[in-house]
Order: sequence, then C-alpha cells, then structure tokens
Amino acid sequence: MIDFKNANYLKLKPVDANEGIQLVKPMLIDNEEVFAAFKTVRDMVVFTNKRIISINVQGLTGTKKDFTSLPYSKVQAFSVETAGVMDLDCEMDLWFSGLGKVRFEFKGSFDITSFNKIIGEYIL
Repeated sequence: MIDFKNANYLKLKPVDANEGIQLVKPMLIDNEEVFAAFKTVRDMVVFTNKRIISINVQGLTGTKKDFTSLPYSKVQAFSVETAGVMDLDCEMDLWFSGLGKVRFEFKGSFDITSFNKIIGEYIL
C-alpha cells in the first residue's frame, strides 16, 4: 500500500502488464488502457493512460485487496531520479493536489527516463 504519511512505496519490480490488467480490468473506464505494471512482494502498482492504481494485497490468503486510484489530472508536479553507481534504484516523485508527494522506487536498471516521458504525456 502507498504510505501516504511517508510518501513512499516499496521498491517496485517491472512485471508483464497483463498481470496488472487481470486485477484491474473490471475497474477500467472506456478508452483506459494499462501500459505498465510493477510488483513488490505481494502488492502491485498498475499505470494506465488515465491514472495509477495501487493494489494492496491483504490478509494471509491475499483474497482481500485494497485499490487506490491516483488520477493524472490531480498531479501538479513530477520528477525522476536515475540510478547511480552506488544507488542502483531509481525514483519517481509525483505531487498530487490535496494529497502531497508520493514516491515510487523502482528496482535495478529500469529505464526511468523513457518512463518519465510516457508519464509526462499523460500529465501535461
């Protein structure tokens, strides 16, 4: 789950977008398409052309799930930080109106600059 108090999300690993589509398909509106999905140990974040959907898997069996929708229309600013020599992870910060900053940390050699361009097309 997104930790709104600390504006942080666990390190995300890219997964096949179809894995995310299966979880959010019933929620998607007309002309909304998933273009990326990321996973932590159990939780997932799905990026569509309209919003970011955070999926928090709860309980021992994982059947209970919390879905949080973050629409791009509420983003006021965004930034990315690329990976370095010592810090191999990259980050993306989004500032949402009425919510504040939410940080997504991506594992390894994820191409954050290309991803930033895609996000920028939906936000700007």
